[in-house]
Amino acid sequence: MQSSAATAVPSDNARARAIYDLGHSTIFAARSDPRFSYCMYVPPHIDSARHPVELVVVMHGTGRAFVEYRDAFAEFARWNDCIVLCPLFPVGVLGDGNRDGFKQLREGEIRYDHVLQDMVAEVGEKFGRRFERFGLFGYSGGGQFVNRYALLHPETLWAVSIGAPGSVTLLDPEQDWWVGVRDAQARFGKAVDAEALSKVAVHMIVGKADLETWEITHREGGKFHMPGANSAGRTRPERLESLRRSFEAAGVHAVLDLVDNVPHDGLKCVPLVQDFLAATLRRLRNE
Repeated sequence: MQSSAATAVPSDNARARAIYDLGHSTIFAARSDPRFSYCMYVPPHIDSARHPVELVVVMHGTGRAFVEYRDAFAEFARWNDCIVLCPLFPVGVLGDGNRDGFKQLREGEIRYDHVLQDMVAEVGEKFGRRFERFGLFGYSGGGQFVNRYALLHPETLWAVSIGAPGSVTLLDPEQDWWVGVRDAQARFGKAVDAEALSKVAVHMIVGKADLETWEITHREGGKFHMPGANSAGRTRPERLESLRRSFEAAGVHAVLDLVDNVPHDGLKCVPLVQDFLAATLRRLRNE
């Protein structure tokens, strides 16, 4: 006869899973690099979902509001049979107080695009799925990350929404990274594939009142200053329109939403991002 402790293990595991993994999850250290963390929203009905569960990654900005974004996407995830994964890439990972490293995909020896891909694989294994492609949204600093991630890894995405990046990397083969993509192969070991990106649903979003420039103007001597650093425009709406035009010139269709009466506030843009992702999911599921 089994002891009561032995027979309690399965129910205890199920209870712990319900508390810490399902719904609004706890925060997990990434197994591939515990300097980085993530939280999730996982529909409690994941094992009986009507659709095969898809993954949406929401990337925080400079303020690292990853839990707030997770909470903002919870109902969307529940009603659209999705897991939402929200990474945390902290400030000053290398001990230097740098707030911006993740936005450029590379910081010292760290490749943030690879860290994210490892998190995606980890979450897939946790729930018995393989997320070969996922949806991706980021706003502000997160918008910079997803802009550059989509250029390098379009084959891993079914949708990308680029929100109000302060600086944009244009799909421009005549300018070097980060302004353009001419030397992407030399820098990252991977060339930009515009044809693959053209198969991804691309959305861009920014508030019409998002007009402050103090944080996004690159000045001589700044760490990201280079020729062409300010040439995409003065404001975030101007720069996002330049990005859209560069995509269109390369054969990549992108929808740009300019949101009335919205300043630099990512949460106020979330409903339109969710509309875009829900419409893309319906097409993906042939509904």
